[in-house]
This record gives sequence, C-alpha cells and structure tokens, in this order.
Amino acid sequence: MNIIYAIDLLGTMVFAISGAMAANRHGIDVFGATFTGFVTAIGGGSLRDVFLNLRPVWVDDGNYLLAILVGVSISIFANRQLYKLARTLFLFDALGIGFFCVVGVQKSLAYDSSPIAAIIFGMFSAVMGGVIRDTLMNETPLIFRKEIYATACLSGAILYVLLGLLSVDPNLNAFISAAVIFIIRLLAVRFKLSLPVVGG
Repeated sequence: MNIIYAIDLLGTMVFAISGAMAANRHGIDVFGATFTGFVTAIGGGSLRDVFLNLRPVWVDDGNYLLAILVGVSISIFANRQLYKLARTLFLFDALGIGFFCVVGVQKSLAYDSSPIAAIIFGMFSAVMGGVIRDTLMNETPLIFRKEIYATACLSGAILYVLLGLLSVDPNLNAFISAAVIFIIRLLAVRFKLSLPVVGG
C-alpha cells in the first residue's frame, strides 16, 4: 500500500472522529454524529474534486467510507476516552491537514491545474471539511479565528510547488511539505501565535 495513500486514509479517519466528537459535544444523536463525521472527512477533498471536474475519490474507493465508519464508531463508543486523548488527536489532526493539503496539491497538478490553483486546492482539501463541521455546529470556523491553520496549509502547499520546480523527489517533497505544515501548526498552538486581526 502506498504510504501517502495509507496516511490519507488515516487522516480521513481522524477527521471523521473530530466531526463526530463535535456532534457529541452538542448532544446530537448517532445519525447526526455519523453525518457530521462523514462530511468533515470528505468535505474538503470532494470540493476539490468537483472543481477539478472529477468524481470524488470516496465514490470509487470504499476504503475511505470504511475509514469514516471506523472513525465515527471510535468516537461514539470511546467518547470519554477520546477526550482524555485530546492532545493526541490534535497531533493527528495537525498531521492529517498536512497530508490532506499535499495530496490536494499533488492531485490538482496531476490534472493540469496552474500552480496557484493547486496551492488553493491543497488548502481547500485540508480545511474545508472543518469549515463544514463548524458551520453545522453553529460555531465560527477555525479558519476565521485568529489561530494559524489555513495559513500553515498555504505555506506547505507553496513549498511543495517550489520544491517540485526544483525537481525534488515527489515522495520526499510530500513528507517535507507535510512536515512544515505540521510544525507550523504545532508551534502556533504551543506559543499561541496568530495573524493580526483586521482593524485590531
């Protein structure tokens, strides 16, 4: 199994967990938690694929649906234990957005998107599922708060494109770019780094 593919599946599962946990926090029933986990996991990638005029990958690859089902089940049956592992889940989430972003850039470039469009699609792949989740939960999406989140994805996506122009090995490029996103996200949370507020 391709390691990027495996990590993409892991990221899908983690995003499904985060979506279902958000629903659990709001006292939503099992169906609602499952639906929220589903749209959180596939929202960004599906939006990217629609813009690329492609069928979303989960339509043809049942492993993504299986990953979502596993993630939602973990959230429902191990809800209390998961809250004790909030830090661990944050680390997986940070890793997940890194690889979701890189996969989004890779796929966009493979289908002849311009480098700028590929960078944007990479960010969409990583953050739009969370935007949908937060909107459903009637919360301000994370990308509209002061936290450095989408900016980390943009940084990694730009780096991936630049390293690609320098003919860096694609697998090495993917790991470097995803690692940069991961590190930026961790540092931003650890040191409470944020972008300036408009009018602030």
